[in-house]
Amino acid sequence: MNHPVIPIQAISTIRTLDACRQPEIDRGTPASLATETVTLTIDGFQVTVPQGTSLMRAAIDAGIQVPKLCATDMLEPFGSCRLCLVEIEGRRGTPASCTTPAEAGMTVRTQSPRLQKLRQGVMELYLSDHPLDCLTCAANGDCELQTQAGVVGVRNVRYGVGDRAVAGITGRHHLAHAKDESNPYFTYDPSKCIVCNRCVRACEEVQGTFALTISGRGFESRVSPGMDEPFMQSECVSCGACVQACPTATLTEKTVIELGQPEHSVITTCAYCGVGCSFKAEMKGTQVVRMVPWKDGKANEGHSCIKGRFAWGYATHRDRITKPMIRARITDPWREVSWDEALNHAAGEFRRIQATHGRDAVGGITSSRCTNEETYLVQKLIRAAFGNNNVDTCARVCHSPTGYGLGQTYGTSAGTQTFRSVEHTDVVMVIGANPSEGHPVFASRLKKRLRQGARLIVVDPRRIDLVDAPHVKADFHLQLKPGTNVAVITALAHVIVTEGLVNEAYVAERCDPKSFQQWREFVSRPENSPEAFEAVSGVPADVLRGAARLYAKGGAGGNSAIFYGLGVTEHAQGSTMVIGIANLAMACGMVGREGVGVNPLRGQNNVQGSCDMGSFPHELPGYRHISDSTVRAQFDAAWGVTLNPEPGLRIPNMLDAALEGSFKALYVQGEDPAQSDPNTQHVAAALSSMECVVVQDIFLNETAKYAHVFLPGASFLEKDGTFTNAERRISRVRQVMPPLSGKADWEVTQAFANALGYPMHYSHPSQIMDEIAALTPSFAGVSFEKIERLGSVQWPCNETTDEAGTAIMHVGGFVRGRGRFLPTQYVATDEKVTRRLPLILTTGRVLSQYNVGAQTRRTENSRWHEEDRLEIHPHDAEERGLKDGDWVGITSRAGETVLRATVTERVQPGVVYTTFHFPESGANVITTDSSDWATNCPEYKVTAVQVARVTQPARWQRDFADFDRLQHGLLPEHAR
Repeated sequence: MNHPVIPIQAISTIRTLDACRQPEIDRGTPASLATETVTLTIDGFQVTVPQGTSLMRAAIDAGIQVPKLCATDMLEPFGSCRLCLVEIEGRRGTPASCTTPAEAGMTVRTQSPRLQKLRQGVMELYLSDHPLDCLTCAANGDCELQTQAGVVGVRNVRYGVGDRAVAGITGRHHLAHAKDESNPYFTYDPSKCIVCNRCVRACEEVQGTFALTISGRGFESRVSPGMDEPFMQSECVSCGACVQACPTATLTEKTVIELGQPEHSVITTCAYCGVGCSFKAEMKGTQVVRMVPWKDGKANEGHSCIKGRFAWGYATHRDRITKPMIRARITDPWREVSWDEALNHAAGEFRRIQATHGRDAVGGITSSRCTNEETYLVQKLIRAAFGNNNVDTCARVCHSPTGYGLGQTYGTSAGTQTFRSVEHTDVVMVIGANPSEGHPVFASRLKKRLRQGARLIVVDPRRIDLVDAPHVKADFHLQLKPGTNVAVITALAHVIVTEGLVNEAYVAERCDPKSFQQWREFVSRPENSPEAFEAVSGVPADVLRGAARLYAKGGAGGNSAIFYGLGVTEHAQGSTMVIGIANLAMACGMVGREGVGVNPLRGQNNVQGSCDMGSFPHELPGYRHISDSTVRAQFDAAWGVTLNPEPGLRIPNMLDAALEGSFKALYVQGEDPAQSDPNTQHVAAALSSMECVVVQDIFLNETAKYAHVFLPGASFLEKDGTFTNAERRISRVRQVMPPLSGKADWEVTQAFANALGYPMHYSHPSQIMDEIAALTPSFAGVSFEKIERLGSVQWPCNETTDEAGTAIMHVGGFVRGRGRFLPTQYVATDEKVTRRLPLILTTGRVLSQYNVGAQTRRTENSRWHEEDRLEIHPHDAEERGLKDGDWVGITSRAGETVLRATVTERVQPGVVYTTFHFPESGANVITTDSSDWATNCPEYKVTAVQVARVTQPARWQRDFADFDRLQHGLLPEHAR
């Protein structure tokens, strides 16, 4: 990890909340959710708390501090450290306040000579087996043991340890135990462990991995990852929960050891997946020391994953490009220029191209990694300055079917619930998603609910972690063949309708009767039964029937929820499948209350926001069609232009038009279609044919190889604005260090618009959000001031909702009025296996890497996943003479590449699987341009391929490596 020192500058936005500057209060035990209260007396003060509240939390809530070491409000009470002892009038002994519930009429003392003596004795025992190296310890100033020793008044230790003999007697100790430095992000020093169990409990209760245990007995007890393995060889997923829970320097971030303790913190939002975790960026000046999950973050509530917690070093990586660059041809070397020259050159080229080839010859792509405000400005630039609607976003290639399917059925294109809602779910159906890898913080919450007794249905061609993991097991795994999603969802509906499992009262009250009757008749047909589809889908009819009954009945509490991912949307029938999911939930009455719903798990941090902000060619912000003259008139008046009423080009249309010669220039902010879009060779040919490609990013990505202008972008640590997560939660992103290039992304877009002759004059992103709110009904109540005050808000947020917006959608009625059912006719994909291409390739993500890997590959996360591999079933491997680790050539109708093989039963025979995090793997070289019928979302999940053993990497990989070296050889000296 690189930590270049950045000059400290005055940044007015750094410390915007008092909470950013104040340490979080740890109340020792979790809050009670009871509504009844009890009143008691603590140290002479009358205190009223919810029933079930611990004495410790009751005291701390009243401002009375109780010494503690094993207790923390992120974990259930444990009662092992014996520091939090109290006296209760009328009771014998000194119970632990963390495990003793408050009762009405109690009189409690937290301080007395007796308690002080007991606590001092306990603390002496801790210190007798602890190195007293506080002045040189990395946790000095942030060590709970150090703090509590001062609180209880220990001034000497009566027990000898090591060189600290007392009366000639030296006691036993663990001070010589060796450190475990195997994890690249934190160190484990067992000599400083006080065996409080907080790390073990955090791994179990918060993360749900159960990777840590206490080995040994009595004095030999010590925390151990697995069977006394190094951390890197254990099941630890490096989420950081253990490090955060540790009260001493036993588990410490290596950045803290290297840089020292932070001196202030800034609350911001993670820029990885769509969970949208809140973090405290703990700083020294403008240098990040560590990222700590914020307990008050509504999406994550103090938890994190390896990416958000540790993989932020890319923001100051040596590969960052911080100077604008231009070149006449993509074979020329880059030339560093000033901001003015780069922007004026780009604007001049776009004006020239439009004058020569017409207004529609240019367009742009917005970013799902940028803020709402930045994305809004890009689509405004395209519509107002370019004068067309040729704007699209990466959601085109991931969740555009969600927008279409949920819009058609429910009237809005977003998830219905909060993440917390799963705590009230009794049956969970996960379709085409792998939360453990793609959305790990949500997965931890989900697994906790499953351990509490919720039932699980997994619909996935691959045996993902949730199917059969320690402490979590699916009741049903519908291991369908890729491409048969719609057959399975229609068969599930058939069972629910024909077996009388429809919630008739709900449907009659909430749904359109005509469409329901048509749908009921359709799914009831014998050709839509599980038996009829068994050969097509590969799912046994009895398994499918059992899953349908479980979902429809909702388990013990009657609440079923569906969570789905790209395994639903990235199909030729992606939109049909989303409609099928919506149908199923309506028919069973599983929409519109806590614990149910339809929940797309969004992939990138702001993919929801990029859609909300009008990034599709047919929609203005707030999902209002560009052809609506009333809506258009509002934007005309606000923007001072006359908008084009015709929808523009989607990304695939732009690429096709470029090859045809009618599309000549593209502005790409924060996306990498040359790596992320299907049929890479087609994308590369289209980009190569353009006269001006402008790329704005933090690194020279694959698309930049075809660019003529490179504008440096800003990482999330350099941004000020908002992100919107998968639960429609709008959270603040706060700048913690100045942009390395000197400009934030919104400032670059604004300067580009001004260079084009369209004036923009914002001075702060809050002004952009004010404009969004003024023009977008679902955002009418959103403002920076409100988010600062409430922490976050959820759209819709306006005069018809609560101040903080809408947590649960469609309560009492659907946004469109009555819910609309639509038939879901299964149509087999055109991408079929043949004798020449007998296997189906499907793709997915892995925990340690993110999307195309531009960020995570520049961190130590590559220690866990250093290359994309091809998973293949042992039967298919044996047929081809393959062994684990062999190089294999993969050929499809679109192209070929080479990967190493992993032989595993996680995939079924006839199916192979890979990830797409490394450009040299060429995963999208072999995916075809087959796409969803409604939205053009590519069918990444179904590609017919052949696999054969090879002795060396393919030509594609050699060519890629040569071109990559060539490109970097052409870079200016500073960037080599």
